[in-house]
Amino acid sequence: MKLNGTHQLLAYADDVNILEGSIHTLKENAETLVAATREIGLEVSADKTKYMVMSRDQNAGRNHSVRIDNSTFERVEEFKYLGTTLTNQNSILEDIKNRLRSGNTCYYSVQNLLYSRLLSKNLKIKIYRTIILPVVLYVRETWSLTLRLERKLRVFENMVLRRIFGPRRDDVTGEWRRLHNEELNDLYSSLNIVRVIKSRRMRWAGHVASMGEDWGCIGSCWGSLGKEPLGRPRRRWVDKIRMDLQEVGCWCMDWIGLAQDRDRWRTLVSAVMNLRVP
Repeated sequence: MKLNGTHQLLAYADDVNILEGSIHTLKENAETLVAATREIGLEVSADKTKYMVMSRDQNAGRNHSVRIDNSTFERVEEFKYLGTTLTNQNSILEDIKNRLRSGNTCYYSVQNLLYSRLLSKNLKIKIYRTIILPVVLYVRETWSLTLRLERKLRVFENMVLRRIFGPRRDDVTGEWRRLHNEELNDLYSSLNIVRVIKSRRMRWAGHVASMGEDWGCIGSCWGSLGKEPLGRPRRRWVDKIRMDLQEVGCWCMDWIGLAQDRDRWRTLVSAVMNLRVP
């Protein structure tokens, strides 16, 4: 199937996304897709088909509609694709909020195990890392975290760790108190949640760099085209990769070329993973 113009097409089973730079081009390629699916006996569900305009201008595209074969598609502000929440502001905030809500649900489903005195602390940590943490860190390799989002994730992790390690008796007053963040860092020997995200993002970046010229699956990582608004631009995924490298003393800007040396890249991933930060 040949679509019109420059396009990006994401498809997984029967979930298909068309990414375009304008409503007009989107309508043309959607019509082509509908016609192509009809030829092989498939129908596009108008009720399940939505479209979204990603722009800092909230009024962008308000005067347009997508209508194909007497069916008008609904415009939405956000939608979920393969478990990831995409918003019209191209922000991961809502996605992380949803991940944390899912993590809280998972946490409360196993909190009786974390309360139990019959289980060792090491076993409770394994429960956290194998059951709760994967729920929160779904698609974490693609996240570009701000300090505010990092704090949200650390707050969630510290809540779980305080349940695992319990309170501590104060040496001065003799009263029981909850553990401070620094004490949790000392007790929890594994990587904290932010360090896990950074190390796995680095590892995935190595796979991305080895793809050569085939950048289709990560085109959105390089940021948007067109005129940028005033002020400091958002840090993109590639900017975070460079910042992670700088944290371990590597100031090479050509991280793609650097990642071609797999042994050196593994060493850098290990350095990012083992870096101790507060």
